[in-house]
Amino acid sequence: MTNSSMDPKVDEFLNKAKKWQEEYSVLRNIILDCELTEEYKWMHPCYTLENKNVVLIHGFKDYCALLFHKGSLLKDANGILIQQTENVQAARQIRFTNVQEIVGMESIIKDYIHEAIEVEKAGLEVPMKEHKEYIIPEELHNKFNEMPALKTAFEKLTPGRQRAYILHFSQPKQSKTRVSRIEKYTQHILDGKGLND
Repeated sequence: MTNSSMDPKVDEFLNKAKKWQEEYSVLRNIILDCELTEEYKWMHPCYTLENKNVVLIHGFKDYCALLFHKGSLLKDANGILIQQTENVQAARQIRFTNVQEIVGMESIIKDYIHEAIEVEKAGLEVPMKEHKEYIIPEELHNKFNEMPALKTAFEKLTPGRQRAYILHFSQPKQSKTRVSRIEKYTQHILDGKGLND
């Protein structure tokens, strides 16, 4: 591993990390051993092969994880890949809660990274499900009629962000809960942000 393959923005990310700092460092070293290019994308360390995203390091409240961008194409010989939500089509995670776990799984992690590299080299793509027409809840239609600017902002969002909002707004059984979710995220949509931005 040469220092030239290390992105200074990732150093900054690690230095500022309030949680999972040690875990991130260990994961970073394991990935850099696999000869991927280190970049900083979406405010996280991301590792690429010829400008194609292979794996990303990220953390949550209860765990940190490696996110394989085309994880659904991996064989998952150890049964450790996790689909974050039912709506995620391509990406899969391996989750960790401490350094010992990562160190103990180093060779397995490298196997998964090497397999992800082979998937990329082979040019494989995840077959995406067709964007079926998602039904916009009545409460959102009403809000669009009330605020045309919201409809305009919503239509400017990426299809994935639109879908995430529609699914989030449609989940509750009660209309008043759907309305309160829409109210909560109205400014987010007007600002051009996705559900989790």
